[in-house]
Amino acid sequence: MIKKIVHNRQAVIGLILISVVLFTAIFSPILVFNDPLKGRLENRFLDSSSEYPLGTDQLGRCIYSRLIFGARYSIGIALPILLVTMIISFIIGIVSGFYGGLIDRILIGICDIAMAFPPIMIVLVLIGALGQGMEGLVISIIISIWVWNAKIIRSAVIVEKNKNYIIAARIDGSSNLKIMFKHITPNVASQILVLMSLGVGDIIIMISSFSFLGLGVDSTLPEWGAMVGVAKKYIYSRPHLIVYPGFCILFTVIGFNLLGEAIRDICDCGYGEHNE
Repeated sequence: MIKKIVHNRQAVIGLILISVVLFTAIFSPILVFNDPLKGRLENRFLDSSSEYPLGTDQLGRCIYSRLIFGARYSIGIALPILLVTMIISFIIGIVSGFYGGLIDRILIGICDIAMAFPPIMIVLVLIGALGQGMEGLVISIIISIWVWNAKIIRSAVIVEKNKNYIIAARIDGSSNLKIMFKHITPNVASQILVLMSLGVGDIIIMISSFSFLGLGVDSTLPEWGAMVGVAKKYIYSRPHLIVYPGFCILFTVIGFNLLGEAIRDICDCGYGEHNE
């Protein structure tokens, strides 16, 4: 599959965009000229210069430095959420799809109930219950999106468990755990990879959206969504304060979505719900 990805133009473009963002996030401390958290009011709204390549914001902070560190915050929050979400979704999806019966009906019933409500509504309710802030936002996003991935993984597992190689593994005496993790998991890995790639973009948008509303990341931190939220006050007088972080969000989401779509096309992953 790696060869197919390398020779797929869409995947290569996505990888390049993702690489730029990850490089920026990892090496942000050596790519900035100023402290992204400190500002001087006498320097507010300065134009671009050698000291401030993109100018300064309403508090005299370096916009360039805040955008660079914004990659670390946005990616640093999105990836752990994605990892935890996929672990939960994978375990529930493979157990439900493989064993079926009462376990499957209970777990899928929970998924169906959760999927009846838009994720944004679930997050808003949970933030109201858990309180505003980073911890509440992270927990709320995980709870709101795991069900979608779990159902997709379940469908893929149901398709795989009825194939001849699984029947042969059963005849050979393989245990259920061995069948699930040695035989089925590698064959649903492509679907999981697609979900992970597309999921990063979705999570970044959710984090940015709630930060924009003031329900997520502290507005003083250099997170792209929070920067957009603060800059909305200056949309007419200083529109670039919104354009810069908005472009960073768009750039990152496009990169992950291009890669995810390319992998889905390469692997011909189907996402239709399979019923037993």
